[in-house]
Amino acid sequence: MSDDRLRDRIDTSKPHSARFWNYFVGGKDNYEVDREIGDQIKSIFPGLVDVAVTSRRFLGRAVEYLACEQGVRQFLDVGTGLPTADNTHEAAQRVAPDARIVYVDNDPIVLAHANALLTSTAEGRTAYLDADLYDPEAVLKAAAGTLDLSRPVGLMILNTLGHVADYEQARELVRRLMAGLPSGSHLVISDSTATSEGMIAASEAYNASGAVPYYVRPVAEIAGFFDGLELAQPGVVRVPEWRPGSGEAGSVAVDAYCGVGRKP
Repeated sequence: MSDDRLRDRIDTSKPHSARFWNYFVGGKDNYEVDREIGDQIKSIFPGLVDVAVTSRRFLGRAVEYLACEQGVRQFLDVGTGLPTADNTHEAAQRVAPDARIVYVDNDPIVLAHANALLTSTAEGRTAYLDADLYDPEAVLKAAAGTLDLSRPVGLMILNTLGHVADYEQARELVRRLMAGLPSGSHLVISDSTATSEGMIAASEAYNASGAVPYYVRPVAEIAGFFDGLELAQPGVVRVPEWRPGSGEAGSVAVDAYCGVGRKP
């Protein structure tokens, strides 16, 4: 896609979830409209910043767990978002230099920054797909150009499923993606949850801004994404409580839950 066509697809008049999240985790790839709604939401619910930061740390711990303890060497990151620090490929290749990572997003903002994702160790490989979560089979077919789908894959869907308004549709999309992966593959999910009045108010304010809506869900619905999978301990928990590292506060009461499940 040409740079001109790409720029035509980018709307800077409305907040954007990837840029908004980028602002919350300290990135620089955002616009004034994103910072304005970010500051408005921080005034309503300062805890959303903790959700962003702790969710990013969870990504690193989950990837390290899969690479170190489960021997996973392939990762499919759907709903990539904008690159910041410790992206999936960095976390994976730090402990497994031969790891292969495929990032998937169909967002022009992310596409414009894709080159920042396309770094890799000499032993491994990193690729970016301009593809759509709503077409799981096409995602898997394209990912097979980089990944060996006969071997276990770590499917990462972080802070993305909230954009799918219908819960049953979101579950079906996850099911279809996992159906295309072999036994021993893992599903990694984190999402904001409707576990406080502040988070619900923040979600409503964000959705009223004109951005693509993001819907917070009950914890039980996050757990439902793992039906049929073997949950790794400690199960579906708040993101800081999932295997916190030394020096990390595992008791921060953030409104975001996560889990890691293995396909039998």
